[in-house]
Amino acid sequence: MSNFLATLGENLKTLFSNPLTLVTLLGFAILLIAFIKFKSLKFDSKLIARIGLAIALAFILDMLKIYRLPNAGGSISLGSMIPIMLISFIYGPSIGLFTGFIFGVFKLILDPYILNPIQVLFDYPLPFMAVGVAGFFKNKYLGATIGMVLRFVCHFISGVVFFGSYAPSGISPSRLRYISSQAFASPAIPGTFSVPERMPLCWPPPKIIDWIFTFSLI
Repeated sequence: MSNFLATLGENLKTLFSNPLTLVTLLGFAILLIAFIKFKSLKFDSKLIARIGLAIALAFILDMLKIYRLPNAGGSISLGSMIPIMLISFIYGPSIGLFTGFIFGVFKLILDPYILNPIQVLFDYPLPFMAVGVAGFFKNKYLGATIGMVLRFVCHFISGVVFFGSYAPSGISPSRLRYISSQAFASPAIPGTFSVPERMPLCWPPPKIIDWIFTFSLI
């Protein structure tokens, strides 16, 4: 029994020593809770049609790029998350979370970029589900702000996972991600490291601008 407890203690210590592992477990827990919540949702033909319309409008607006960074460094779209927010405000956060999840699944099918399961989790279902959190707030501006900030956090975690596999020894993935964003925003930064031709979806700098633009349209 003592050996079991000692082994369990060491395993837990190893688990909790890696923040990314904890964040990943939290992401899967959120997804599991959401699935349980989705099972209790009641759909009628009118609601299904409006969810489908919101997803279609979100994809159309996502195609209307105001600005695109080079090397798939991200883009600023024409308020692509507004339809998901509106569904969340009208029908509540559960429907908003479900709509965001379906949008993320279609996004994964139509424009996949898969590095590992953690990156997929934080690049597709979770960030668009986070937009549906806006429905929890009566103040739509506060709800939109919280939803887009949570989406940004999800994409940032995805970027840290991505750059973690390319970070040189002694450089944190988050710092490398910032340096790379500056490299793609400027002609060149002398010196340094190489990164793959394509970056993950949704780059933080344009996503902040995207959030501001979406906020101004609500």
